[in-house]
Amino acid sequence: MRSISTPVTTALDQFIEKLQQNCQTHGWPQQAYDPEWPSSCWQNTAEEGVLTLWKPVRQQDATDMFQRLSEALETPVHPDIIDFYSRYWSDPLPAQAEQGELSLLQVWNKDDFERLRANLIGHALEKKRRKLPLTLFFAVTLPDANLMLSLDNADGSIWLEAPGKPPHQRLADSLAAFLTTLEPLAFD
Repeated sequence: MRSISTPVTTALDQFIEKLQQNCQTHGWPQQAYDPEWPSSCWQNTAEEGVLTLWKPVRQQDATDMFQRLSEALETPVHPDIIDFYSRYWSDPLPAQAEQGELSLLQVWNKDDFERLRANLIGHALEKKRRKLPLTLFFAVTLPDANLMLSLDNADGSIWLEAPGKPPHQRLADSLAAFLTTLEPLAFD
């Protein structure tokens, strides 16, 4: 875990603060409690299947997931994407961007980090196969998730892209700049 403050962690912290204010008005998210899918996000324990409150929680433990991802990709992973995924344990977070609604992907627990790693590797291999620049996804569009928002690993710029296609719309120069434009939405 990178504990230092960076533009990405600062922007994500500000988004989470706005989300918390929103949840105080509209209620905290709930989902069916699953003892087989533990997380520090759960606000209490319950019987399996019982709707249970959860909140984003700052990660405390270091992870080597991004080092292993870099080794698998044979290239360094952009530090902004590391900061983004290493800041909070959380379920995806709904947000409003200038372009429409989206869901900021997050990790729920250490096992979810491994799923993310596998998905990022799969995405990167498809990019390499198609001879496209390496991007790393961090959000999907709502309501249908047909498009993803990705960070260009070379320069940190933010793009809209369809799976298996080249990025087609530049959204921001950096992840921090993009995050500062978002407004949290109420959870369904």
